[in-house]
Amino acid sequence: MNIETKFLGEVTIEQKEVIQFPNGLPGFEDIKEFVVLPLEEASPFAILQSIKQQEIGFVVAFPFVFKQDYAFDVTEEDKEELKIEAPEDLITYTIVTLKEPFNSSTLNLQAPVLINHKQKIAKQLVLHDAVAYPLRFPIEGGNV
Repeated sequence: MNIETKFLGEVTIEQKEVIQFPNGLPGFEDIKEFVVLPLEEASPFAILQSIKQQEIGFVVAFPFVFKQDYAFDVTEEDKEELKIEAPEDLITYTIVTLKEPFNSSTLNLQAPVLINHKQKIAKQLVLHDAVAYPLRFPIEGGNV
């Protein structure tokens, strides 16, 4: 199927690529179907795009590229909700706040996006009791 995206124009995706966010994302609770669109091979960045609303798309990144010691606990409830059977089922992204110039952009380490890439189920966690990660962690200095 073809979808219109916020950053990449029209792209073709397959239904099997669609990721379900049963609770939506904070602030976008009614939008439940997204797709991850890689930008370039070996890039830590991708686009998390709503398949139904072109204007709802987020640049996301693998946080571990920019903060190697980034870690948090996933609760048993979250593991059940995401149907996680093994740690390798899980892909973690963080939402990027874009700024000019690009290297002054930041990552939201307080609210990672967890995707079970096997089951195509996802949710955005809000870390409350974890190490105090910043809402705006600078990407500058990371391996881009």
